[in-house]
Amino acid sequence: MNLMNKINHRPWPLHSKKWIMRQTWNNLLFVHWPIPIEALRPHIPPSLKIDTFDGYAWLGVVVFVMDGIYPRGLPSVSLVSKFSEINVRTYVQYEGKPGVYFISLDVEDWASYTIAKKWFRLPYYSAQISFQKEGQTFHCQSIRKGKTNNPITFNSKYVPLSEIYFAKKETLDYWLTERYCFYSSDNRSNIYCSEIHHLPWPLQKVEAEIYMNTLFFPFQFDFTEIKPIYHFSKGVDSLIWNIKKIQL
Repeated sequence: MNLMNKINHRPWPLHSKKWIMRQTWNNLLFVHWPIPIEALRPHIPPSLKIDTFDGYAWLGVVVFVMDGIYPRGLPSVSLVSKFSEINVRTYVQYEGKPGVYFISLDVEDWASYTIAKKWFRLPYYSAQISFQKEGQTFHCQSIRKGKTNNPITFNSKYVPLSEIYFAKKETLDYWLTERYCFYSSDNRSNIYCSEIHHLPWPLQKVEAEIYMNTLFFPFQFDFTEIKPIYHFSKGVDSLIWNIKKIQL
């Protein structure tokens, strides 16, 4: 399938034809919590506006399997073996353009942790991640390396339930999932943007249980009383453009 020919669903035109890699994301669990803007603001660069839905910012955990990273020109040769990843993310705007902002990315893959961390200016952390499927149930456990006492941990299981559907525009499902760029920053307050392209997410309802989640340790906010919103997706192929600095 030529993804470059499937663009009518996008909120803005493709940045250019010069994407640099294709990635395959599979068996995703999206978990989202509403959070007051003031609890999120200290963790986001001042030049990025926090995006909101119904007056709330949203903090998400996304669990998935990276089934391949394919550089442009080598469509069948993945740079890495498949690996699991767990992201903590929220949603921002820059000059009216909405996108993802990553709080953390936990991976076991060496290339992502060492190369992508510097290339894309993203907060990657090395972790031990176990991802298994038993029947229709997915099990995921992640323990971040480098901290022996009270390690950063995420442990969950999930089962997709419903038929596949595609989120309608103006709904929360669409707002949480259909994002076509991400922003990042460095320690000098520079802001960067990378464009993303993929087909609309094939979503399913999901039954999920989170046994442990300390990924939100930087936030001075109690998430225990808030019921999260869950989505599952079997996955998409995506195209990634090179990162571009947009602010000094």
